[in-house]
Amino acid sequence: MADTKEIFDRLKKDHDKHRELLDKLMKTSGDSEERKSLFEELTKELKSHAAAEEQALYSTMLRKPPTTDETRHSVAEHHEIEEALNDLAATDMSEGGWLTKFNTFDHDYRHHIDEEEEEHFPDFAKHLTEEDMEHMRSVFERRKQEEKAEAEITPEKKEEAKE
Repeated sequence: MADTKEIFDRLKKDHDKHRELLDKLMKTSGDSEERKSLFEELTKELKSHAAAEEQALYSTMLRKPPTTDETRHSVAEHHEIEEALNDLAATDMSEGGWLTKFNTFDHDYRHHIDEEEEEHFPDFAKHLTEEDMEHMRSVFERRKQEEKAEAEITPEKKEEAKE
């Protein structure tokens, strides 16, 4: 069995950074510069992390029958997370509705990464080979940097924000 600690530590390091950004955002108020810049940073971090995680880890796990269900579950949650981020970006930050949506998002995202760390990663680790690890190492960082450079913050128009 391959030593999988490194890749999962790398993913958890990102998750910890995400938790920190969520905590900081929770303390912001209104349509402030601080809230805008933290939300932009969070969006870039989450979108680039999700894309890299899917290409490195999840593409590998989908080829292993014992982990395909968990993998599909996480990928589906990634799409929900992206939609929620796009919706938040299209919502006026000065309205109370933004914070309500953000609280829901914060709860859902923390649930997602806790589930990955506590359930999925340990299950995945049992099925990874050294070759898989090599592939993931080479793909993850490169993909994350590419995605971060291209991440869109506000792909939706304000009118498209969900009420």
